[in-house]
Amino acid sequence: MSIAERLLIARLKARDEQAFNEVVRLHGDKVFSLVYRMIGNRAEAEDLAQEVFVTVFKTVDSFRSESKFSTWLLRIAANHCKNRMKYLSRRQTDGGGLDEMSEEKMADAGRAPMQAQIHAPDVMLEAAELERLMQEAIGTLDEEHRLLIVLRDVEELSYEEIGEVSGLAEGTIKSRLHRARMTIKEYLARRTR
Repeated sequence: MSIAERLLIARLKARDEQAFNEVVRLHGDKVFSLVYRMIGNRAEAEDLAQEVFVTVFKTVDSFRSESKFSTWLLRIAANHCKNRMKYLSRRQTDGGGLDEMSEEKMADAGRAPMQAQIHAPDVMLEAAELERLMQEAIGTLDEEHRLLIVLRDVEELSYEEIGEVSGLAEGTIKSRLHRARMTIKEYLARRTR
């Protein structure tokens, strides 16, 4: 852990509001991305991401610097996602479903803003459709497989970092990732026929 990160965490533990804002600025996109991919609903993901940061602020004293701060933060986010998914399934609402996202909204979902002038609209449309299908496919996975796919293939964490977030051994992670990827591949094959 860098000296700057240690100082930031020390300031956060001292309940420095500016340190909290800096943590949100540094890690907000990653947390939102994880939560959105897990939950599949933008409004729920925005609320849940805020809850994650409130929890981080309240429990930062329990961070022992044995792992990276970002890994600890993503573990909290993953646990919040699992709890919210259970809550939503008990409520039997559409909260676990996927948003129907227009291209404009997709451009706002963690990607660079769309250009004022589109040079290849067919390519943009194809990419938006693939993104929608991928999110649908990820949404069909159970929560454990979904978490592993998001952490490895979306957030690009190492197997060691995924182990720290999920509490799983590397071999288990690899085998579950393989099964999840095969499920996604089969889903996409059925949907693109």
